[in-house]
Amino acid sequence: MKIKVPINPGRVSSFLVFLSFLTTLHVSSQEFLYGDPLPDAPVLSARGEFKVGVRTLQLVNPNQIDILNSKDGKEVRYDRPLSVEVWYPADDSSSTTADITYEEVMGTRGDSLRPIIPFQFKGRAFRDAEPTKTSQPYPLIVVSHGYVGSRYLMTYLTENLASKGYIVVAIDHTDSTFRDANAFYSTLLNRAKDIKFVINEMAALKKKKPNEAWAKNIDSNTIGIVGYSMGGYGVLNVAGAGYSDGLTAFFAQMTGGSKAITDLVASNPEYKSQKDERIKAVVAFAPWGMERGVWDLDGLKGLQTPTFFVAGDQDDISGYEKGIKAIYEGSVNTDRYLLTYKNARHNVAPNPPPAEALQPGLSLDEYYRYAEPSWDQRKINNINQHFVTAFLGTYLKGKDYTEYLNISKNSNEKDWPGFKPRSSTGMELIYAEKAN
Repeated sequence: MKIKVPINPGRVSSFLVFLSFLTTLHVSSQEFLYGDPLPDAPVLSARGEFKVGVRTLQLVNPNQIDILNSKDGKEVRYDRPLSVEVWYPADDSSSTTADITYEEVMGTRGDSLRPIIPFQFKGRAFRDAEPTKTSQPYPLIVVSHGYVGSRYLMTYLTENLASKGYIVVAIDHTDSTFRDANAFYSTLLNRAKDIKFVINEMAALKKKKPNEAWAKNIDSNTIGIVGYSMGGYGVLNVAGAGYSDGLTAFFAQMTGGSKAITDLVASNPEYKSQKDERIKAVVAFAPWGMERGVWDLDGLKGLQTPTFFVAGDQDDISGYEKGIKAIYEGSVNTDRYLLTYKNARHNVAPNPPPAEALQPGLSLDEYYRYAEPSWDQRKINNINQHFVTAFLGTYLKGKDYTEYLNISKNSNEKDWPGFKPRSSTGMELIYAEKAN
């Protein structure tokens, strides 16, 4: 016997709509890439008008101090290799779908508890795409990762900035990446030196490689530098914040007497003469070192370039009150901002954790290399995109983003300009003008 069940067209329609919603939800979750906007993303986090090209360069900085092999006062020299990734505005004829896959690893070289684990993730850029043809060159942005990290640690930001008319170069700092992590004193010595070298190499490319069309689009007189953690340690020094004599003593103790780092200290007259007028803006995410005596007030006075600091007020790596905020307060000779994520620790800059970091059995450190315990990393990414766009647009492109940077009340009483209703909670943005 067949039983006929009456069909309610309204219910069928509702069910089909529900199925469609689930399908859409599944597809959108599958397609979400690092840097994509969440529903509550602030307005300036949106990608810009340009498609994005990407390419890899292999650079060599000749005749550098090989601090890892210099012993007993005998200085060894080597040609220091550096891999860099370049993102740039691409021609409109590029494909309309994301086709780049970044090759990355988790872990730390030589650590049996955290073995090297390769993984991949997709981005919205196009490998070796044709650059735009423009009569107006694009400002140069140089990006420095943490220890340990890689040039792919902040692709949510590097791709985003390139889409807005910047040429963005991220460095793999030798001895400081997931793949080749080595003694910390190599990072102490080489971080600022690497950044300076890459700036100069990019500026020289127009002459060195006249057939590289993308290089012709670099405005080498308008430069921003972005650093995270040890990258923040590096970019602040490049911008004029000379290290303390205390760091000189600490470095000598670590290396058996080497004085190689004296080139970077504030008390060295030669360091003070090296100010690079091409650098117009600095972004320092959770810069390391203040709590360890890396800077003193005299050294911080050398920072005279507008700077945007980003921090978590629970940072347990760089410190907050006596760390990042103390750098902000001591940098009295420049205009500066401090964006603070309440209850965040140190990871206020990286991409979200990759899916591979969620696998059971892995060290929690693989997840916490990227993740924040109290924040959605994708939301942090969107907020960073918003404020870095406003800051760099102001100081590198002369745009008026005043309404987004001048937050009158740092509280939750009123929605911040550019933020969706009820979404600007858990943060503070403060500003200080340079001393007269």
